[in-house]
Amino acid sequence: MGLAKEYDSVLDVRYGLDPALDALLLHFMSENHLEYTIDPLKNASGEQMRFMIALREGEFYAPCSDWMFFMLLDQRLPDRLLQKYLEQWKRFLHLSRDFCADRMMARRFIQLARHKFRMVLASPILMPSRLMKWFVTIFMTQSGIDDPYLHIRRGLNRRAAEMVGSADFDEMVHASPVGGDLGGRTDDLRFRLDRLEIERLMRIATFTDHWNPEMFSLDGLRASGMAEEVREGSDLLDPMFELLGKDGEQRRRILYLPNRAGGILFDLKVVKALLRLGHRVVMALKEGFFFDHPTFWDRDTDLELAKAFEGAHFVSEDKLSKNDLLAVMARHPFIVISDGTREKFNPYRTSVTFARAWKECDLILAKGEDMYDRLILNSHEFTRDILNFRRDAEGEFHVHFRAKPERVRIFSEQYITGKADEIIREMRLARAQGKTIMFYSGIIGSVPGQTQAAIEVITTFVSHLRGQLDDVYIINPGEHFEEGMDADDLMFMWEKVQRSGYINVWRFQTYFDIEKSFELMGRKVPPVWAGKDSTYSTGCTKEMHIALDVQRAHPELQIIGPSPEKFFRRREYGVGKFCDVAIDSCG
Repeated sequence: MGLAKEYDSVLDVRYGLDPALDALLLHFMSENHLEYTIDPLKNASGEQMRFMIALREGEFYAPCSDWMFFMLLDQRLPDRLLQKYLEQWKRFLHLSRDFCADRMMARRFIQLARHKFRMVLASPILMPSRLMKWFVTIFMTQSGIDDPYLHIRRGLNRRAAEMVGSADFDEMVHASPVGGDLGGRTDDLRFRLDRLEIERLMRIATFTDHWNPEMFSLDGLRASGMAEEVREGSDLLDPMFELLGKDGEQRRRILYLPNRAGGILFDLKVVKALLRLGHRVVMALKEGFFFDHPTFWDRDTDLELAKAFEGAHFVSEDKLSKNDLLAVMARHPFIVISDGTREKFNPYRTSVTFARAWKECDLILAKGEDMYDRLILNSHEFTRDILNFRRDAEGEFHVHFRAKPERVRIFSEQYITGKADEIIREMRLARAQGKTIMFYSGIIGSVPGQTQAAIEVITTFVSHLRGQLDDVYIINPGEHFEEGMDADDLMFMWEKVQRSGYINVWRFQTYFDIEKSFELMGRKVPPVWAGKDSTYSTGCTKEMHIALDVQRAHPELQIIGPSPEKFFRRREYGVGKFCDVAIDSCG
């Protein structure tokens, strides 16, 4: 087909330009099992994707490097792509022959995988990493072996623990700086020493990236020349230290993405150094078997890893709300989560908790070649600053920094809390003046493409109410909407306001309210608004739950509008969504 040749950049490949291209992109998504509309239970919605990727309207994102994406869209089989496919096939063969003792069974699922592999070669649209996921799933389901690398990872961690506890490691990390210049102010000196220690730890942490199990040893560490390399600092990590600030001036949230067993013992040393400086760290591990990558469950069977993770708080919930995640992060400086996947970095398959952790952190520390491939060799912009550090096959240390685009506006927890506190102060003042406090819940973004119209509708009706009701202070959420705030930000802010205890009347938007708004605007009700009321909104549905909860604590609260039963036919509040979540079957 060759459509990809018409585009100079992956950023030019968008939906809506050409029906043939749209069909090809949907084919790519469906064959890689990433399309949300086909399988919403496994794949992230567009709103969840925007937690991580700064997507413009119509922009298409593929979780692979640019060169890989163009080769897949070209629908031919160039040598470079064939080589990547063959690497996955050979790795699968080694996995099957090394870990499945039943030869007849192994031959059966190898032949099954061979049929799948031929299909991929005949129509090369599948990403090599997704092919590997396919192969691993075949192996695990057919052999009954959940984690063939469990003992390998345990052995790597045991050897790494010996290295971390050795005098050689201690000397490398804490040796005096080259030149021994200790002059200057004490705060400057402290900053330089902290910076040097963190850089040394990060360099050492990448040293094991290309080691096989036999090379994990103290002798290998001594013979590596690492002591000489880490002795003197460099300016490679300047962007990271500029963001982190000097001498604890700014407390940052950091999402740390490790890459393999053994090396994670060194990663934890980096984490502890960051914690000592007052930063908070979220570490994301794999949900299940992905060769030698550490998994969320490894500490249950690995004493060395369990010991290294002492003090960390493990969060097993994969759908934490924004409120719950921020509460956990506030209580625990170091938390560990699962990214929800058994593959390379793939935002379409990451858990809700991981996506929200990405959004709530200030810096992503991503280690290794896989992350270099997905985060640096991909032209799409991400919503947070990213620093990838890795060591190539020749042993050279590399650092790559990608700043988030200027157009990405971050609403910090402090900013959103400040807005909520300001509204609460206004409510408190109105209460002191003897006014009745009314909160008006209505549709803001639950009708796709109608957010501005919804704000106009709700604002028109609230203005009407203010003209009709005496000594009533009415809170209109539409007046506090800011461009760029997603539903997670808004619900976090409004819940603080709603649970303040100052609301006397909580009114939920009815269809009559909407009709009256359009009448006041001198317009007929458009078809897209016909039959709509607050029960159509998943945000309002969550607010009804909150209203009933508040009413139990404050029985004098009056709730008016549609009955609660009409709200509760809906699923839980969507992830970062303004748009409605589908109604469950009622019968």
